Amino acid sequence: MNGSLSLLKAIPIWVWISLAAAGVIWWQHAQIKDARVELAALNQQAGQCKEARDNLVALAGEQGKALGDLTLAASERQARVAQAVAEAGAGAKVDYAAANRLQQERTGGDQCAAATSIIDLELGL
Repeated sequence: MNGSLSLLKAIPIWVWISLAAAGVIWWQHAQIKDARVELAALNQQAGQCKEARDNLVALAGEQGKALGDLTLAASERQARVAQAVAEAGAGAKVDYAAANRLQQERTGGDQCAAATSIIDLELGL
């Protein structure tokens, strides 16, 4: 044991430092190789995420446009319905006035009798 210890002491310090440096470099080279593989995988995932995000942005834009078109169509339908209701109301006023006049003529001009007659007719009395 004493002989091997003196043999180790006979090796200069720069040889030990060189061996240690070589060991560290070899270890770091393996670490760098692993890191490069991991970095490539992460870059691939980042590319997939970017592509998915771009697809979602495009879909959101299309949905926004479709929603705007639907809102515009609903507004147009609402305007057409309001116009149709107004026209129907104007047309009904004439018919309503004529119906009231006929009903009053049938009941002798009494509005209460006309209303009672209409209610009784509706109720089947």
